[in-house]
Amino acid sequence: MSFHEHGPVDPKIHDSVRRPFLNTPAGFAFCVFLAVAGVFLWVEHRAHVLGALPLLLPLLICLGMHFFMHRGHGGHGGKSGGRDER
Repeated sequence: MSFHEHGPVDPKIHDSVRRPFLNTPAGFAFCVFLAVAGVFLWVEHRAHVLGALPLLLPLLICLGMHFFMHRGHGGHGGKSGGRDER
């Protein structure tokens, strides 16, 4: 009979597994920095953003209509096969 160890073969195998960036202290600090920067940008530039909103709404509406209305025929593929063929 042979003796089998039921633990990990290499004890350093768990050290090589990398955590996602957001689960590290640096990732958490980066998220906090982005949140604080976002608050400061909103507080300092709120008038500029709200002033440009009437100009951006038609643009966003046009982009949305373009995106959703091209779903029916397959987009800009250039393929023939639509109902307009003769």
